[in-house]
Amino acid sequence: MKNISLYIPKLEDYWYEQKIESDPDTMSYNAGWDVSYFGYHPDTGCIDFPKERWQTVFDKRNNQDGFYAYIKDNDTNEFVGYTHYQFSESDNKYYCGILIEAKYRGMGYSRPALELLCETAKNNGIKELYDDFETDRYSAINLFKSVGFKEDSTYTMKRFNKDTKILVVKKEL
Repeated sequence: MKNISLYIPKLEDYWYEQKIESDPDTMSYNAGWDVSYFGYHPDTGCIDFPKERWQTVFDKRNNQDGFYAYIKDNDTNEFVGYTHYQFSESDNKYYCGILIEAKYRGMGYSRPALELLCETAKNNGIKELYDDFETDRYSAINLFKSVGFKEDSTYTMKRFNKDTKILVVKKEL
């Protein structure tokens, strides 16, 4: 098992988020969605995160009903990704996510990071966590099931102008 921790970034640490969200290999899973939000590039999935936005995002995260942390390898002292959960008022649910930098994928970081996120959410009084992703993202499905998430529902969304089936998973904490 990897020796990792969840590190709540300071404002000056946001260079890492900027770095990985501008990496097409890391963000390829995010490409092609029919969404519109600041800095999203549908061709690559990358998201602009210029330094002048860091303070706004930092303040929002510190004032929202959620949690955001970098995944830190304690042996190398390197960040390898990030994880989060936040409350969706429209769905009345807490959604979570995990992003591992492309060069660290397949190295055993995802599962312990997701376990730590679930533990953090439970300790913060969250009763259930949800996530959603394409039904053909087998590694994501297997990861979430391995830490106790169950299939909850499905819906359809546009990706590269085609209907794409999305699986919603849920874990009771």
